[in-house]
Amino acid sequence: MKDLTVRQLQAYLLEHYQQSRTEEGLFIKLVEEVGEVAEVLNGRSGRKEGVQDSNEELAKELADIIHYTVAIAAINDIDLTKTIFEKDKKAAIKYQHERDLEGYLEAEGQNYLFPPTCENPWNVIK
Repeated sequence: MKDLTVRQLQAYLLEHYQQSRTEEGLFIKLVEEVGEVAEVLNGRSGRKEGVQDSNEELAKELADIIHYTVAIAAINDIDLTKTIFEKDKKAAIKYQHERDLEGYLEAEGQNYLFPPTCENPWNVIK
């Protein structure tokens, strides 16, 4: 299985939804999917019966949440990668984390600017 960057997913979803979906429609789908995650988690905790509570089902619903979240960002020209790093840096300071996401990636030897699956991610979405 190939690795996937947020920018690659945004470019794909922008192509897919650019002409056919509104942010309101995508948001309604997102809320639907959040409800489906809640059902799985409620099934796991015993609060709801008859719900498939496997990790596979949870993974599918979480993937749907990521899909619609990234699609909303894509059609609104929001650079989620940049925003994630900025938000994490602020949270790391606010909550006094040992290191932020950028520090983690550097320590792990990962170059987030040019991952192996994307020659130049700055040109994926404009």
